[in-house]
Amino acid sequence: MKSRTLIPVLWLGLTVAMSTAFAGDGHDHGDAPPATNSSGPKRLPDGGVFLPKPAQRQISVRTLPVESGALPRTFELAGKVVMDPNAGGKVQALIAGRLEAGPRGFPNIGQRVRKGEVLAYVVPAAGMIERSNQSAQLAELRAAKGLAMKRLARLNDLADTIPRKEIESAESEIESLDGRIAALSAGLSNRDTLVAPVAGIVAMSNAVAGQVVEAREAVFEVVDPNRLRIEALAYDTGQALDVVSGSLGVGDTQVPLTFVGAARSLREQALPLMFRAEGDALSSLAVGQPVKVFASTRSTVQGYRVPAAALVKNPSNQTIVWVKTAPERFEPRTVTVEPLDGANVAVTSGLRAGDRVVVRAATLVNQVR
Repeated sequence: MKSRTLIPVLWLGLTVAMSTAFAGDGHDHGDAPPATNSSGPKRLPDGGVFLPKPAQRQISVRTLPVESGALPRTFELAGKVVMDPNAGGKVQALIAGRLEAGPRGFPNIGQRVRKGEVLAYVVPAAGMIERSNQSAQLAELRAAKGLAMKRLARLNDLADTIPRKEIESAESEIESLDGRIAALSAGLSNRDTLVAPVAGIVAMSNAVAGQVVEAREAVFEVVDPNRLRIEALAYDTGQALDVVSGSLGVGDTQVPLTFVGAARSLREQALPLMFRAEGDALSSLAVGQPVKVFASTRSTVQGYRVPAAALVKNPSNQTIVWVKTAPERFEPRTVTVEPLDGANVAVTSGLRAGDRVVVRAATLVNQVR
């Protein structure tokens, strides 16, 4: 609200200052109201704007010449930040039990961890009777494995006189027993160690001292903030299959996106597209954060690349740009635009090659009355 109030005040002050600056000696400043200074900023009868050089410098007007060219046809998509499966991962409990802190305590959200670093332990939650039964089962399996190995040894001694399939059957039985023994041993171990699958930042933590977790429950999530992926949904499958690259606006920085591929099954009546992004600018993004993606296609459109900041609206709510036609004169041009990226647009009609378009302070020029 303050910015809207300051703009008229700025122009009022600017007009008064310009009137004073251009007033010469001998002007009457008595009781009669001063005459309007024709040399100040003003709107012309044809809709243009007269803006003296001092006023242009005061509001930092900047113009750039435009040239026509073939620009990639781009469309805007709604997307979100997702984890790169090669640079992030989830830490899940393999068994049900109670959480215990690791050597450095439970990691906090935002803490950097190393690959393989111990984050926490899970102490099995099995009761005394259940653990006794598991121990008995483990002893039986180990005994059965011992007998199976003796049987296999005897069969190997008779390998020349018995079918090969009997030896293979004995070997298969031992492998099955090994798997069952390993599963029971894991359940009876003192605790399960939860380690970081990758180096990165702890993005999610559900760990609290004494907390009981279930098997396969996600306890931590680790991501590399400089290596993320962007998932966007395209409702026009024809456009989606023509995508070759993309871009993403992060603050004042445009981050280029590498197109990874498009899914072949619809989700929410749209086709998911995956982009890869890398760089320090991504550190301000969070997994799951909604973003705006500009997807570029193989097809092109003939037009003029113009900064999006040059676009303003006229009283009829039409999109216009201001073109400098003389040192102190600006002319509004109604234009048709298509998106290019978060910072620029393609003007497809309304401009001519060589036109000097106002790319800074266009909003202030548009408010001259």
